Amino acid sequence: MRGLVLDFGGVLTDLGDDFAAPEPPLLTAVREVRRHGVRTAILSNADGLWSPPREWDGLFDAVVTSGEAGVAKPDARVYLLVAARLDVAPADCAFVDDLAVNVRGAAAVGMVGVHHRSVPATIAELEVLFDIPLAS
Repeated sequence: MRGLVLDFGGVLTDLGDDFAAPEPPLLTAVREVRRHGVRTAILSNADGLWSPPREWDGLFDAVVTSGEAGVAKPDARVYLLVAARLDVAPADCAFVDDLAVNVRGAAAVGMVGVHHRSVPATIAELEVLFDIPLAS
């Protein structure tokens, strides 16, 4: 895997059980995979133009929103667009979303889909996919 694509709401914003954490655990995981050369992106069905919080500057190589792209998850075109913006083949991308329909959409274009149900389970799955320790 050379690319990691994550949904914003419900994934990157999920604090898990540690409400005192300095940042969402999956954001910490993004920092770690980037240290290992993995390209990262946010793919969100946000309306209009949207950008990540300023403190996340430099953490994502691409941000694609449905408002900007004119197409929304689970349409195949939006997954292909984010992979192209990462300059990574879809088959080399892992996509994380809390909605199964969106994970199926990513898998349909060749991405590895990760259905986010809990922070520990998602981090464990990403550790296997990227062969990088991510749990704190």
